[in-house]
Amino acid sequence: MIDQNILPDTSTMYRALMERDSTFEGTFFVGVKTTGIFCRPTCRAKKPKEENVEFFHSVKEALSYGYRPCKLCNPLEYKGEMPGWLKPLLDEIANNNSIKLKDSDLIKRGINPFRVRRWFKENLNMTFQSYLRTSRINNAFGRIKFGDEKVVEAAFSTEYESLSGFNSTFKKTTGFTPLESKQKSLIQITRILTPLGPMLAGAVNNKICLLEFIDRRMLETQLKRIKKIFNTELVPGNNSLFVKLNKQLEEYFNGKRKNFSIPLSIEGTPFQMKVWNELLKIPYGKTVSYKTQAINIDNPKAVRAVGKANGDNRISIIIPCHRVIGSNGDLVNYGGGIWRKQYLINLEKCNLNQNCLDE
Repeated sequence: MIDQNILPDTSTMYRALMERDSTFEGTFFVGVKTTGIFCRPTCRAKKPKEENVEFFHSVKEALSYGYRPCKLCNPLEYKGEMPGWLKPLLDEIANNNSIKLKDSDLIKRGINPFRVRRWFKENLNMTFQSYLRTSRINNAFGRIKFGDEKVVEAAFSTEYESLSGFNSTFKKTTGFTPLESKQKSLIQITRILTPLGPMLAGAVNNKICLLEFIDRRMLETQLKRIKKIFNTELVPGNNSLFVKLNKQLEEYFNGKRKNFSIPLSIEGTPFQMKVWNELLKIPYGKTVSYKTQAINIDNPKAVRAVGKANGDNRISIIIPCHRVIGSNGDLVNYGGGIWRKQYLINLEKCNLNQNCLDE
C-alpha cells in the first residue's frame, strides 16, 4: 500500500483539481467515486464534489482500487511525454542534423505541420524551424570543436549554401564566431520528465550545470546566470549525460537510488560553493536546519545567507537543498514549491525507513 503521506495534503490536491493546475501533473491522480473513473489533475471533465473523490499516488494504485482510466484526459499517458507520432521525426533529425524540412516535407511524412508547431511551442518554447536551425548549428559547432573541420567544411556539411549566412546564423545562435569554437563551449539543454513535473537540464563541458523545474519562478534568472558564468548560449541538443541523468532520476523517484553518480559543474561565489558542497553531505532521508548548515560551514551567524545560497542552487534534487528545513521543523524556502519539498522529503524517508512505495 502506498503511504499517503508522500502526497500533498487533500485540500491542496482538491484545490489543484478545481483549478486544473498543471504543476501537479504526475504528482497525484484522482478517483471519482460516483463514476468509477480516475483522472489527471487537469482533466476537463465536470468537477466532482470533494466528498466524491479520493487521491492516488500512481496509476497502478488507482487501477488496483478498481477505477477505470478517463477517456478524456487519458491518465495512462505520461503528461508531457513525447507523442508516438513525433518520435520518428525527431529520430530522423537526430540522425541527420543538417536536414531541412518544410511544411510540404512534413505532409509527405503524414504529419500535420500545425500539430508539430504547436508541440514545439508548448513543450520547448520555440518554433520547429528554430529547433532545426539550432540543431544544425550545434552539429556544426561539434564538427569544428571536436572533429577538426574547417569552418567552410562545417558550413557546407550542414547544408548552408552561403558561408556568410552560416557565419551570421552561427554567431546569432551561439554568441561567438565559428572560428572561436575551439576555445568555447555551448550549454546543451533538454527537457526531462519527472513525477513532479518537467525539469530543464543543462550540460556543459561534459558536466551537468542545471536541473530546475520548468515552472520555477527564478528559472529565467538562473538561465541568465549560467549563460554569464560560462560566457556562452543555451541550445537544445543531445548529450550522453542526459541519458544517464534521466536514468538516475527515474531510479531516485522509484526508490532505487539514494546517491547520484553524475559529474556536476558547480560554479558560484566561494561562499555559495561552500554552502552547496555542504548540501551534498546531507544523507539521503535526513534533514538539517539552516542554522545547523551555517554551523557546519563554520559561519553560525550566516543563517539568512545560507538560505539565500540554497535558493540559488541550480541543480535541484542532486544537490539536495530540499533537505534543509527551519529550526522549528517548518518547510520553507524551496524554489520548486513547498509541496515538492514535502514530497521529496517524504519520498526519501519512506524509502529509507519503511520501503513503503510501490515497486
